[in-house]
Amino acid sequence: MTFEDLKTEIAAARIDTVLVCMVDMQGRLLGKRFHAEAFLEMAEHETHCCNYLLATDLAMSTPEGFAATSWQSGYGDYVMKPDLSTLRPVPWLEGTAMCLCDVLDHHTHEPVPHSPREMLKRQVARAKAMGFDAIMATELEFFLFQGTHDEIARNGFHLSPISNYNEDYHIFQTTKEEPIMRPIRNHLRAMGIPVEGSKGEAEAGQEELNIKYADALATADHHTIAKHGIKEIAHLNGAAASFLAKWHHQRVGSAAHVHQSLWTAEGNAFFDADRPLAKSEVMDHYMAGLLKYAADYTYFMAPYINSYKRFAKGTFAPTQIVWSVDNRTAAFRLCGDGTKAVRIECRVPGADMNPYLAQAAMLAAGLKGIEDKLPLPEPFKGDAYADGVASYIPGTLRDACEALTGSEMLREAFGPEVVTHYARAATLEIEDFNRVVTDYEIARGLEKA
Repeated sequence: MTFEDLKTEIAAARIDTVLVCMVDMQGRLLGKRFHAEAFLEMAEHETHCCNYLLATDLAMSTPEGFAATSWQSGYGDYVMKPDLSTLRPVPWLEGTAMCLCDVLDHHTHEPVPHSPREMLKRQVARAKAMGFDAIMATELEFFLFQGTHDEIARNGFHLSPISNYNEDYHIFQTTKEEPIMRPIRNHLRAMGIPVEGSKGEAEAGQEELNIKYADALATADHHTIAKHGIKEIAHLNGAAASFLAKWHHQRVGSAAHVHQSLWTAEGNAFFDADRPLAKSEVMDHYMAGLLKYAADYTYFMAPYINSYKRFAKGTFAPTQIVWSVDNRTAAFRLCGDGTKAVRIECRVPGADMNPYLAQAAMLAAGLKGIEDKLPLPEPFKGDAYADGVASYIPGTLRDACEALTGSEMLREAFGPEVVTHYARAATLEIEDFNRVVTDYEIARGLEKA
C-alpha cells in the first residue's frame, strides 16, 4: 500500500484507523492508534513516545539499571518517524492500516543505536558497503492453545494444546485448526506478507508458518508483523498463540530458524559451481564467522531464562556449535547444496527471539568472518547431540550474558553502549527469576527438605 493508496482508502471511508508502531527490545509492536485523517497530517513528520519503551522487560515494567533512560533522567521522549514504505492494511481489523516507525533521539533526531530496527539497518549497510545484499528468511513455530490468553490466565495458566498428538505434516490434524490457520495465511498475504504456507510441527498443537525470503530488513518486518497477527487472529477465534520457546519440559520447544545468504548483482555470493557443495569462499568465511562467534551472540537467539530449556538432546534444537550438510542435529545446516540456492540455516534461535536482533547479530558475525577470511572447519557428520563433539551452545542465560558482555566483535559491530544495554536486559531477567519461588520448588521440597 502506497501513501496515495492510503489517501484513497481514507477518502472512500474504507480506512479510519492507522496503527503507528515501533518495535521494542522484545520484538513486539508498540505505538498508537491514529484517526486516519490525523495520520495524514503527521505521516511525513513524526509522533512521540516515552523512551522507556526501549528499556523495559516482558512485563512492561520500568526496571533500574539502563543508562539510556531512567527515573533520574526523567523518562523523556523518543521520536517515532513513520517509514511510509511499510504502510499496509490490517485485514483482520475493520477499517485499519499499519505503519512501522524508526526510533530517533528526541533532541538530535539521530537514530537510537539500541533500537532493534536500527541495529539491523546498520549491519545491512555494512554488508552493502562490502558489496553484498543480505537475504534472509525466517520460520515461525508456535503453539495454539484452547482458550484465549485472558481465559488461560484466569484458569491459573493451565495449558491445553489445541490438538492431542504430534501433527508434523499431518493434514487431518491441521484441518481441525483451519478456522485459525486459514485466516492467518490469507490475512497476512493480503497485507503484503509473502506467506508461502503453513504446516503442523513436531508436537501436539504446534504450527509452523513459512514466509518467502526477502532482504534482511523486510524479513524482520514480515516476521514481526506476522507474529503479531498470529496472536491477534488466534485471539479473535477464541484461542491463544504462544511463541514461548519451551512450554513444557516433556514437549518439544518452538524455534525460529533463520536462512541466510549474501547476494551481489551477479547472484548468490554463496554459490560457486566449481567448488565442493557449490559453496563459495565467501560462504566459507561467513559460516566460519557464525561458528567462531556463536556463543557471543547466543543471547540474541535466546533472550530469556526459558529459552535455554529448549536446547535438549533429541528435540531438533541444537546443543553444540557445529555445521553440517542437511543435518537437523547441527546448529548450522547447509541447505540447497550443489544448487544456486545454497544457503545457511541457523537452527539456534527460539520462537521468542527478536528477528531484528538475531539477524543483526548473525550478520555481524558472518561479515567479520569475511573480513578476517576465517577458515571453515570440515562439516560434522553424524549425531551432533553426542557428547564432546564440539563446544556447547551456552546452556543458561547467565552464560550467554557473560559471552555477550565479553564480545569484542559485538562491541565493534554495535557499539559498547548497545552491548551494555542488552546485557542489562539479560541480567534483569535473571534477577527477576531468582526472586521467584516456583511451583516446582514447593512441590519438591515442602515435605522433603
